Amino acid sequence: MPEFDYKQELAKVPHEPGVYRYFDATGEVIYVGKAKDLKNRVSSYFTNSKGHDRKTLRLVSQIRKIEFTIVNTEFDALLLENQLIKRYQPKFNILLRDDKTYPFVCVTNEHFPRVVTTRRIDRKLGTFYGPFANLKPMYTVLDMFSQLFTIRTCNYNLAPENIEAGKYKVCLEYHIGNCKGPCEGKQAEEDYNSDIEQVHHILKGNLKPAQEYFKNQMVEAANDLAFEQAQKYKDKMEVLQRFQSKSTVVNPKIADADVFSIASDEVSAYINFMKVVNGTIVQTHTVEIKKKLDETDQDLMAMMIIEFRDQYGSQAKEIISNIPLDVDLKAEVTVPQIGDKKKLLDMSLKNVLYFRRERQERAAAEATANASKKDRVLIRLKQDLQLKTLPNRIECFDNSNIQGTNPVSAMVCFIGGKPANKEYRHFSIKTVIGPNDFASMYEVVTRRYTRVLTEDTGLPDLIVIDGGKGQLSAACDALKDLDLYGKVPIIGIAKRLEEIYFPEDNLPLYIDKKSESLKLIQRIRDEAHRFAITYHRDKRSRNSLISELENVEGVGKKTAAKLLKHFKGVTKIREASFDEVAEVVGKDRAVKLKQYFDTIEQ
Repeated sequence: MPEFDYKQELAKVPHEPGVYRYFDATGEVIYVGKAKDLKNRVSSYFTNSKGHDRKTLRLVSQIRKIEFTIVNTEFDALLLENQLIKRYQPKFNILLRDDKTYPFVCVTNEHFPRVVTTRRIDRKLGTFYGPFANLKPMYTVLDMFSQLFTIRTCNYNLAPENIEAGKYKVCLEYHIGNCKGPCEGKQAEEDYNSDIEQVHHILKGNLKPAQEYFKNQMVEAANDLAFEQAQKYKDKMEVLQRFQSKSTVVNPKIADADVFSIASDEVSAYINFMKVVNGTIVQTHTVEIKKKLDETDQDLMAMMIIEFRDQYGSQAKEIISNIPLDVDLKAEVTVPQIGDKKKLLDMSLKNVLYFRRERQERAAAEATANASKKDRVLIRLKQDLQLKTLPNRIECFDNSNIQGTNPVSAMVCFIGGKPANKEYRHFSIKTVIGPNDFASMYEVVTRRYTRVLTEDTGLPDLIVIDGGKGQLSAACDALKDLDLYGKVPIIGIAKRLEEIYFPEDNLPLYIDKKSESLKLIQRIRDEAHRFAITYHRDKRSRNSLISELENVEGVGKKTAAKLLKHFKGVTKIREASFDEVAEVVGKDRAVKLKQYFDTIEQ
């Protein structure tokens, strides 16, 4: 991409409302913004660098291309900005949606509609209500429907021709009174749809039509002297009344309104939305938005108003906010100071401040818990072992020589109480013949800390030796010869009773078996043992393969090792062509190898 000339690009930008997009050198959209005046807004990024924060300066440094779209109004710009951010998800924009997928209630678009919950929206399937950020109100409504109406729960295709053909039979729901059997034509579709119409009213937050519906049914039943049926309708009216009394009724005079409040700090903004229908709060949702640039509360609020109203399908003509908004949102924006609207706004602010405090306390608690658990264990270990400093870096050594063959040693390293795998080391014993744990420990400790001193990579805060007094004494001898004895704390842990040995002390220390510090030492010791055993098995397996190849005349340890390194196994050597083997060990040895494998296969 050619060098970016922002002056040339700015010359193309008009004084019109619209949406602008910034691209980086790879052609990726990195920011989407809106403006009443595109030229003024876009120019401000390049001509007012001293007024920008660090994140905005980083954005500007990555811009290599500008595109813009002119729209008729600022409201249109808000809508387009919202759509483009969702499509491109630019790294410098706030995310307009939660990570969570909230459920909706769907009244299906079919014969004898069903009422179901779903997290996937397909408008072709029916009418969707929600989303429900809090599940309890959703299940309360669904439970009320089960008390008020007999709505089918099966997923049969109840088209008239299927019912007439007798394709279905009534199920248990019919026999226990939860369904009127439309699958066998026992309930007329018109009668069923009357109930569904009331379901729509209730989900819209309008209880009055449902109350009138049941009242009329009750009066009609009473007139027909069907007093038992009339009592059932009266019970349903009481269910609706109880539900309404539990709902937060603000003031019927407020009618329909959307309430928004915002509280923010340097890192995040917290926005609460409450949807009011016929004076009742029917939905509430609070979100945290991580700031990316120097977004103002007004910018964030306008963006989230567009997002929430779209998400909840709201067309309320009034928006109540705790901050003034100089944006045309196709609704009247008010910042009330007194009265019922102010009480409603205070309720929203109370929610958002509680949400912010809860999030901040949770984040602080998680950070403290993560840090304090590590520090607590290390502090306890420091106290138990009477160390002068916190044992942040611990190195542990273990020997492995199963059945006295292929002796090896391993060292593992824990930093901050956690394994530091890249610091692990294994050692093939070079100076000791046969199984000799003490001499092997002396060798590997000497080799390890000779290298540490040579490369100046830093000594550990604690050395742990897997073994009792003998292994610990050998390790101490190695430290003495390196002039490190007394400069680095060292202990041994014996497996039998998990006792801790200190240098020059015949009496071991017994740490409480439930102590976190002992569990950390055991975990480090077990990890060293696992690492040593793994290396020992690998080496023993490799040596057994070398021994097998040594059966071939003219093939010694070095040639066998060379073959295994190249072919990665005896089977691969056997399957390789003569030329491939000859290329590694020469033609004479290749002939003898092929003859050997031919012989053992016969």
